[in-house]
Order: sequence, then structure tokens, then C-alpha cells
Amino acid sequence: MGNLRIRSRHQPYEIAVLAAAPVCGVLMMTLEVRPTSVQTAMPVPIQVAWELGLIAVGVGGLLGIVWPGRLSTGLGIELASVLVLGTITGMYAVAVVAMSGRQSIVATSFVVAVTIGSLWRAAQIAVDLRRLAQACELVSYEQLQAGVT
Repeated sequence: MGNLRIRSRHQPYEIAVLAAAPVCGVLMMTLEVRPTSVQTAMPVPIQVAWELGLIAVGVGGLLGIVWPGRLSTGLGIELASVLVLGTITGMYAVAVVAMSGRQSIVATSFVVAVTIGSLWRAAQIAVDLRRLAQACELVSYEQLQAGVT
């Protein structure tokens, strides 16, 4: 069996975005301040779901990164979080473009970068989970109990 390579779970940009997401969600909910594009383009229930999504994504993603248990569980939690993050940031990018058009090209570019980065990280995690599953198939139960890999 060759070397099993799992991409680092401690990526500074991902951690920074995941840490900022719940802060933004909590601030929007407690201060009742939302971007104009969100207020105009999204119905109120969707706005609330978007804010709750930001909180859940941040907390869940950070939890997945520092998960003390099985690697596959931590990666699965992180995968779910970055997929949802990619979805809700993409949703926000659409709202910004719909409301501001060409004037929003700079802001939209940054938000779309987060979307692309999140989906890219999700693809990396999916590959890592597949590699982990393949490695587990190659190791017998008796070898795992004995600690031989």
C-alpha cells in the first residue's frame, strides 16, 4: 500500500472565512442590519435562513477541522460546511449582481472567489474521503486491531 495523503485540514484562508461567517450571521441577526441587496432580492424567510446558514457553516466547519475523533467524521462535517458555504455565498453574489449590476463587479468578484474556493475545498475533501475509504478497504480488521498498517 502506498502513502495515504490527506490534504491539510488547517488551511488559513478557509479557517478565516469559517471564523468570519458566524460573526457576520450573528451581527446581522442581532443588529437587524442586512445588505440592501439581500433585503431587496430575498424574501424575509430566506434572509433568516441565510443568516442561520452563515452561523451553522462557520461553527460546523471549524468543528470539523478540529474534530478529535475519526478523521472521516471530521472531514465529512467540514465537507458539508464548505458545500453550504459555497451555496450561500453564491446566493449572495447573485443577489448583489441582481441589485447593482456592473457597479458590483468588484464586490461580486470577492464573493465569487469565496464560492469557488469553498467548492474547490469540497472537491479536495471528497477526494480525500475516497482515498481514505480505499485505504481502509486494503487494511484488514485484524491489522487495525493489532495496530499494523
